[in-house]
Amino acid sequence: MIVKKERWQHCSFFICSVLLWGGLSNMHAVAQVGQIEISRVQQMPNLPAPYDMRDWKQVAFQYDSIIFSLNATGQFLPVMHLRASGVNYPSLQPILLDSYVGSASSGNQAEAINIIPSVVGASLIGINKSNQGGTNWVLKVKDFFNKTNGQNVYLNGASSSSGSDWWYDMMPNVFFYQLYSQYPTTQDFDGQFTTIADRWLAAVHAMGGSATPWTVPQMDYRGFNLSTMTPNSSGVSEPESAGTIGWILYHAWLKTRNKKYSDGAQMALGFLSGLSFNPAYEIQLPYGTFVAAKMNAELGTHYDIAKMVNWSFDQSSKRNWGTIVGSWGDAGNMDVSGLVGEVDNPNTGYAFAMNGFEQAAALVPMVKYDKRFARAIGKWTLNLANASRLFYPAYLPAANQDDFTWSSSHDPHSVIPYEALKQTSNGKNLYGTGDAKRNGWAQTNLGLYGGSHVGYLAAVVKPTDVDGILLLDVNKTDFFGQNAFPSFIVYNPYASIKQVTLPLGGQTYDIYDAVSETIIKTGATGNTPVNVPADVVTG
Repeated sequence: MIVKKERWQHCSFFICSVLLWGGLSNMHAVAQVGQIEISRVQQMPNLPAPYDMRDWKQVAFQYDSIIFSLNATGQFLPVMHLRASGVNYPSLQPILLDSYVGSASSGNQAEAINIIPSVVGASLIGINKSNQGGTNWVLKVKDFFNKTNGQNVYLNGASSSSGSDWWYDMMPNVFFYQLYSQYPTTQDFDGQFTTIADRWLAAVHAMGGSATPWTVPQMDYRGFNLSTMTPNSSGVSEPESAGTIGWILYHAWLKTRNKKYSDGAQMALGFLSGLSFNPAYEIQLPYGTFVAAKMNAELGTHYDIAKMVNWSFDQSSKRNWGTIVGSWGDAGNMDVSGLVGEVDNPNTGYAFAMNGFEQAAALVPMVKYDKRFARAIGKWTLNLANASRLFYPAYLPAANQDDFTWSSSHDPHSVIPYEALKQTSNGKNLYGTGDAKRNGWAQTNLGLYGGSHVGYLAAVVKPTDVDGILLLDVNKTDFFGQNAFPSFIVYNPYASIKQVTLPLGGQTYDIYDAVSETIIKTGATGNTPVNVPADVVTG
């Protein structure tokens, strides 16, 4: 039980591999005991080598500066333009943003999975996108709400149809909900928020979900057509989408307290957690895992979080998607563990920038609701954050990448990443590349649609005064969460105790170790030293 003193606030850390966190007295998470390992993460190094952590917040600021510059000059620049009028909101001048540098359709591309996260990520690091340089960029994303064609949800284009691919249908709505949580007073956002929840709740019911009698829907489909209200059974199915639908409906319940949304979320998660196979396809499963943990903590549900967390890392049966383990490079000594992508065969690993950024956004705040994964998620995020620098041209030899010349000339801070890293390509080991050039989509493989998600990682990861020990903010990407108390995972990868300095500022806090459920300091303020135990798994 956390007792808040009147004189100061709690500051929470998950330390055991540390976690600090506060305000859990109303959650079932308080009584959780012991640490649970993630088998895939256990294979990763405690401290990746070479250790070279980028200042991710600076990267995110500089990335925002480049892509939102409508007057940038140089080859393939600017990458952003404005459309003369909107499809769904004609008075707007919606954002056009290239998916890759040098896109074949430059100046005429607009993908929600690129544009909305660019606004969300910048907002997470403190940029007010509702009034940046006199422009309300938040308002401009509204055109992705497909009302003119009657879909009445966010989709990847301004005039798109649902049903072909759940990935492209669900994630724009997740990103919109994230944006709404930061700018809830934006015109039309309230109505869109509830309409989206109603549309996907109707889909759950159409797939067999019912509250009376209680029936779990069948959701093992490729997608769902909101015009015909029928599922799509063709191609590779994406049952993990039940998790993102649950994520949307549960957060709709948190805002409205309308029980129909809570029921719908439990129907969707009931289907997902009841699966006997790993349903991971891409990106969505971590969001389902997060909301399952949150519902367990807040509602007292009993979803098997250990199974779902391991699914989020293991190689899946759907498309051999998972988390990379190992070292790449000519000498085989560059740790790439923690990156996310295709892991199907030896020497053909293919990791993607966007996917690691988003998985961190989903799973770091999960620990707030299930502290048993503090050590494992802390260790994985350390690996991910360190290895993710390799997506950026400045961190690869010129011969080990596709577009060194453009990047060195036009991106001096190296903040636009490659879409992906390949274990082996063009006779080189560890190669910066992507799918665009070989498919004729663009003249470079520098992937803006992936880079636009960097603000999520930047918001979560904070360095300390000890290399290898990070403060991982479990509040920043807990959209709609109760985030009254500063709360962090602090993982110590070393075999000995390390002392880190916590920058508490001018406020005064009790520092609480949420893993051991003890207050370790009272009345702390300013720069406060804290001992972090050596890497161990405690019971």
